[in-house]
Amino acid sequence: MQTSHGSVGAELLDVVARLNRWVTLHTSWTLTVTLAQARVLSQIDGLGTTRISDLARAENCSAPTMTTQIRRLEELGLVGRRPDPDDARASRISLTDQGRQALAGARKIRADIAESLIDQLDAAQRQRLQDAVQALAGLLDVAYRQTPIQQEL
Repeated sequence: MQTSHGSVGAELLDVVARLNRWVTLHTSWTLTVTLAQARVLSQIDGLGTTRISDLARAENCSAPTMTTQIRRLEELGLVGRRPDPDDARASRISLTDQGRQALAGARKIRADIAESLIDQLDAAQRQRLQDAVQALAGLLDVAYRQTPIQQEL
């Protein structure tokens, strides 16, 4: 299917990026963590207890950059570190209770901002949007199972 911007896929990616920028503009000053920190917390939440190297790969950054991020999150009490039983040189990173609360708060704030836009739709538009979101979520569930890549915020 073609749209005025080209493919539906291209238009979807453009709209999602614009939505994310809009939500970010309206939430960045209300979060208790930075958006970068929230992304890392979200990756840890999705992966479970994990290594810094896995987080760096998921966030497409270097291990030293991720180490700096983790150190900051650790100082804030949002993540914990313990030795990796499989590799004495590595550590395993996990969310603390405080980290889970910070992530839940960031997700709620961002969702509330997005919801303020969605509230402007009529009932039929909201239903079509809900149906499309559920269809995409189902496709992504299958895609993630087939190709293990990391989930985003």
